[in-house]
Amino acid sequence: MADLSSALSFLTDNSVAAVIKDAYGSFSERRAALGLPNPGTVDNISREVQKEVLLSNFMFTGFRADLTKVFGMSPLFRISHAFSMTSQGNLPPYAFSAMYGTPKVFMQGNIGSDGALAAVGNYRWNNSLVTKTNAQIMPGAAQGLLQIDNDYTGSDFSASLKAFNPSFLEGGLTGIFVGSYLQSITPGLALGFEALWQRQGLNSRPEAALSYCARYKGADWIASAQLQAQGVFNAAYWKKLSDKVEAGVDMNLQLAPNPAASLMGGPSRDGTTAVGAKYDFRASTFRAQIDSAGKLSCLLEKRIAMPISLTFAGEIDQVKQQAKIGLAVSLEIAGEELMEQQEKAEAQGAIPPPF
Repeated sequence: MADLSSALSFLTDNSVAAVIKDAYGSFSERRAALGLPNPGTVDNISREVQKEVLLSNFMFTGFRADLTKVFGMSPLFRISHAFSMTSQGNLPPYAFSAMYGTPKVFMQGNIGSDGALAAVGNYRWNNSLVTKTNAQIMPGAAQGLLQIDNDYTGSDFSASLKAFNPSFLEGGLTGIFVGSYLQSITPGLALGFEALWQRQGLNSRPEAALSYCARYKGADWIASAQLQAQGVFNAAYWKKLSDKVEAGVDMNLQLAPNPAASLMGGPSRDGTTAVGAKYDFRASTFRAQIDSAGKLSCLLEKRIAMPISLTFAGEIDQVKQQAKIGLAVSLEIAGEELMEQQEKAEAQGAIPPPF
């Protein structure tokens, strides 16, 4: 072992390695002196607009009721029963889920009455590295979904490596692999890229694509843009109007020609734009959105009391002359110890009572 170490010492004990080490050390010191913030991840580059203001992740139709029992906060353990009635069939009539979480481990499982099974497991190796796994099995589907993510968060950058259904069973590597990197250039500007490599089977040729993204954060506004390899351009703008009001604009433009539209004699490029606003009150949240396709949507989340909350969703499609509504009732039952902590916090004014 000593002979091997001495034989390989020439790789580090030479003038070229010393110059590279000094240059990297000097670069690291200058970058640390700038005090650049972490820009977040590429997946959440437009989080304030797409996941907070707009209704893409909140909209539903029909009736839904959720019953949740919380057993503790450290560690966190809860079970929930979900009942739904909808004409679209995107939700099962009944679903049972369980969740367990600690500062290092997070696990969640969900099984529906239609046979669909979903499981999530995250493990935090340290303050910077997190491994996330997601598995889904759908009834009648030829293949399930297995997703493995590894996210690394640095002081002024974020890197991620994802794998969708990776496999070596066919004698070679198949699946979808995505790598992304986002780096802060200035206190407000961050630039990054996302690389994709996929191969459905050994009898098909592998495909690769590269996308670029940028994000700028001002005092009370955030702008982001993404240019994907498929010719899709996405831009988002978020603005904080006051302490309780936020607004956002999201634009999606197809830059590459559309062969089907060209053959029909129509336009070869299309796009959509959505404008939304979010209002936060003491015990409720209201979201409204309108897009260029003629859809007007709104959603109201209201906390009636500590364990009970109501959600109302509505959508009007002016082009198709259709209307959809949704109503959800959520009941969260906490343990005695947790209820005592919440009652003390409310008595001290930490939790505002409903208006």
